[in-house]
Amino acid sequence: MNVVERFLEYVKFDTQSDELTNLTPSTPGQMIFVKHLEEELKALGLEDISLDDNGYLMATLPSNIDREVPTIGFIAHLDTSPDMSGRHVSPRIVRNYDGESIVLNKDKNIILAPTQFPELSDYKGQDLIVTDGNTLLGADDKAGIAEIIAAIEHLKNNPQIKHGKIRIAFNPDEEIGQGAHKFDVKRFAADWAYTMDGGAIGELEYENFNAAVAKVSFQGLNVHPGYAKHKMLNSIRVANQYAIMLPRWETPEHTEDYEGFYHLVGFEGSVEKTVLTYIIRDHDRDRFERRKRELEHLTRKVNCEFPECASIDIKDQYFNMREKIEPVMHIVDTAIQAMKNVDVAPKVQPIRGGTDGAQLSFKGLPCPNIFAGGLNFHGRYEFVPIQSMEKAASVVVEICRLVAEK
Repeated sequence: MNVVERFLEYVKFDTQSDELTNLTPSTPGQMIFVKHLEEELKALGLEDISLDDNGYLMATLPSNIDREVPTIGFIAHLDTSPDMSGRHVSPRIVRNYDGESIVLNKDKNIILAPTQFPELSDYKGQDLIVTDGNTLLGADDKAGIAEIIAAIEHLKNNPQIKHGKIRIAFNPDEEIGQGAHKFDVKRFAADWAYTMDGGAIGELEYENFNAAVAKVSFQGLNVHPGYAKHKMLNSIRVANQYAIMLPRWETPEHTEDYEGFYHLVGFEGSVEKTVLTYIIRDHDRDRFERRKRELEHLTRKVNCEFPECASIDIKDQYFNMREKIEPVMHIVDTAIQAMKNVDVAPKVQPIRGGTDGAQLSFKGLPCPNIFAGGLNFHGRYEFVPIQSMEKAASVVVEICRLVAEK
């Protein structure tokens, strides 16, 4: 199978992750999918294939040269986002895209339009895989899986392309921030790796947000509203007062590039008790720490007016992998050269989010992120250009060749 055939096969598997199950993998569909991949890797004749009880699949393409070269890895994740259904995905190929609006679902009037998604214009004349408007597509990250396996098969079938030992891995639950939690870096045994989990063609990322989640709780006092004067403390009102004390413009909808933010992602409340859930993001570690301190300061400020009303719990999620990548920048340089060699213009940029590679880098496996080609992830307007997937697979092959050559 080529990369497109693989991708169209993979999106049939429903692999949405679920952060509420407290299981690994968090959903049974991921294990069903990874067992399918295990059989595929066996059929390809790969070695050292291992699938553990948590859904982490690893395999090896042995070196075909007689000298020592670094062992490199390629990684992609099994799950799709919980933000939208990934069940019964019905993809369609739009051949030779004409630059106009694409009707995804006529009955529901769901249209993928360049006026709303101007990046479509970059792919005029190419072949796009789109949804039917009812589900996400799953290019994040089944495109990455298809590209890695297609590249490995190409290397295996073309022994004239010299390469060292190549390790590949597919892991669950990246979309809920747990993809690297049980990843056995020692067992993977690579000198460095690349996640194939980026977006548009050419993207190459070795910087990501520092990330934390904060839960701010407000304890109120409920009494009959007709007799509440000087007695009631409405926790919803206090929580609202807290929320508006944060900088209005430091939110996702007002920031870009290296700008960080506070993002209110949950509000559960009654008069008696209210909980606000924030995610905190910033590329700069010092600014990140200041953001956490600001939330703590506002909590104390609320308690000055309403004693013992507010409490806060902050948990770090991941950190900017830049500090782990910069000492080994040759791995980024290799990816840049590989892209240029296959006529892809590199676009080195920070990730406004996180990847498994960030956590893996802090576990001792430096792991930049390379494009998988998809756009508009996590929703019904997701699409992936076929030519971008083909180029991504070519980049994987070229990285392997360059590492052996150097």
